[in-house]
Amino acid sequence: MRRVSRGTLDEVMAVDTKLQALQAELLELDRIVVAFSGGADSAFVAAVAHQTLGRARVHAVTAVSPSLAGLEHDDCAALAREWDLRWSAVETDELARAAYRVNDTDRCFHCKAELMDVLAPIAAAEDAIVVLGVNVDDLGDHRPGQRAAELAGAIFPLVAAGFTKSDVRSASRALGLRTWDKPAAACLASRVPYGTEVTVAVLSRVERAEAVLRDLGFAQVRVRHYGDAARIEVDVEDLPRVVAARAAIIAGVRGAGYRYVTLDLEGFRSGNLNG
Repeated sequence: MRRVSRGTLDEVMAVDTKLQALQAELLELDRIVVAFSGGADSAFVAAVAHQTLGRARVHAVTAVSPSLAGLEHDDCAALAREWDLRWSAVETDELARAAYRVNDTDRCFHCKAELMDVLAPIAAAEDAIVVLGVNVDDLGDHRPGQRAAELAGAIFPLVAAGFTKSDVRSASRALGLRTWDKPAAACLASRVPYGTEVTVAVLSRVERAEAVLRDLGFAQVRVRHYGDAARIEVDVEDLPRVVAARAAIIAGVRGAGYRYVTLDLEGFRSGNLNG
């Protein structure tokens, strides 16, 4: 029998305690609308809430706009079917907001404000509270969207229960959720440097370019948009694979609308355009 170390055992017990705290938080909220992007965090919240509160009291809602990759929308629908979630897809129009398109350091504030404007009436009609899958680790990053959500009355149950990203993945794995190791997938606008206008055309170009790399088997990928140039980020261990597939990548990324195809030798870094 494999021996479990004291450190590992303590970690398991700590996550289990946090899971109980999350369930208690959800029971107190009673009825919720989950902002459901299909990522590890929001999927975990939706799954635990579904198990804790039941289908009738949990409504998972996915915001659909040019900022959401079609692949992510499809996965949200698939998860809802697999887990029997009460799920809806609703359209948001953050691109109608000039302050969002300008793409300054508060872009995410305007995106989440749009999201809350759409989710709040749904929650009000169900006498529910909007919850987001924000975890403790997110609090240390530049996330103005969290401020917009809080101002509009959203709740972060993972933060209340003390969940880190690692905790979410550990608990998700223990519960058998296939999202436990899903790569982070921020909105497509996060690929556009601050000061560069966000447009449907730019977001579409980024999405098509990233699809090329995913079709070649790269799970964690970002294509950062610099006008005619695409800067590719993958996990460091995947850098040799990019070089090996360079001909197909160049052809595909150019086909998406870029003239120059470059590889970032530092590899993937989440939120590296926040600085």
